[in-house]
Amino acid sequence: MSHTHVTDSLKSVLADSYMLYLKTQNYHWNVEGPYFKSLHELFEVQYTDLAMAIDEIAELIRGLGEKAPATWKAYASLTVIKDGDENIDAGQMVKDLAGDQDLIQKTLQQALEVAQTAGDEVVTGAIVERMTVHRKNKWMLESSI
Repeated sequence: MSHTHVTDSLKSVLADSYMLYLKTQNYHWNVEGPYFKSLHELFEVQYTDLAMAIDEIAELIRGLGEKAPATWKAYASLTVIKDGDENIDAGQMVKDLAGDQDLIQKTLQQALEVAQTAGDEVVTGAIVERMTVHRKNKWMLESSI
């Protein structure tokens, strides 16, 4: 399997990560209610991690010799993460983000399989690290419901 397959899968990971970053930041800014402080802080931890991950994923793509997508149009065509709705209540925000943790883990699993087939241990390692983070994020979110 070629580097093109690996970079294509990484582009989907990048798009999902960026869209999840945006949604998590949206909910960080707009969450309300009795659990405001704890959710506001949890969302901040998660979107801050995603900001760093986005850069690392883009650098993996560049390291394989391709350009990293960086437009809304490109992300819209690559992502499975839906836009957030800042008008939903805090509980729905948490459920929405927990569901997105599942979605991004599926994208990461697909990318992992492509990287393993290509024998790309660097990408494999990076993806496993991201899968670990998103598994923990889902647990943290579901424990907040």
